[in-house]
Amino acid sequence: MSDLEDDETPQLSAHALAALQEFYAEQKQQIDLGEDDKYNIGIIEENWQLSQFWYSQETALRLAQEAIAAVGEGGRIACVSAPSVYQKLRELCRENFTVYIFEYDKRFAMYGEEFIFYDYNNPSDLPERIAAHSFDIVIADPPYLSEECLRKTSETIKYLTRGKILLCTGAIMEEQAAELLGVKMCTFVPKHTRNLANEFRCYVNYDSGLDCGL
Repeated sequence: MSDLEDDETPQLSAHALAALQEFYAEQKQQIDLGEDDKYNIGIIEENWQLSQFWYSQETALRLAQEAIAAVGEGGRIACVSAPSVYQKLRELCRENFTVYIFEYDKRFAMYGEEFIFYDYNNPSDLPERIAAHSFDIVIADPPYLSEECLRKTSETIKYLTRGKILLCTGAIMEEQAAELLGVKMCTFVPKHTRNLANEFRCYVNYDSGLDCGL
C-alpha cells in the first residue's frame, strides 16, 4: 500500500514549484520587514519596464508635507502611480489622515487594504469601496509621458478628487495638463534617485506651498 500511495501523491511541476518558492520568499520578506523598514523608499526596487523611477528622499518628503498641509487633520490622500510619496507619508507615522496607493505593480500589495490595483488603461475600473470625489487631494505621476496616458489618468484623478490636484509629470506635458486638469506649473522642481532625460515638474490647481505660478 505504501508504494501505491507514494505513486498517487500529486507532484508539482518545476514551474509550479518555482512559483511556490517565489511566493514563500515574498511572504518571508514581508514578515522580516519591520514597521520602520517597510515604508522605506527603495525597499521595492524600480522596474524600468513599468517606467518606475522613484523620487529622491527630499522630493518625496516635500510632496508628502505638501499633501498633509493641503488636506489638514482627518484628510484623505490618494497617491496615483506615486508610490514613493505614499511610502513617505506612511514613514512620517502620521495617523491623523487616510492615504491609499493606486498602483499597477502588485508588489505594493504588501501595504494591505491601502493598496488599490490600478491600470491607467482602465481609468474607471476601481473597487466599489472607492467612492467618487472621496479624496481631499490626489497626487498623481502618470507612468508615461504621452497624451493618452495623461488623459486616461486624468479621468481617474477627476473621479477621485474633491478638488485639489497635485500632478507630477514632464515639463513637455504642461499644455496638456492645463487643458485636462486646469493645473499650473510650480516653481518647485521634483528630483528622482536617478537622473532622467526628461525634465519633470509639479502642477497644482490650488494655492500650494510649492510656489505655484512661474
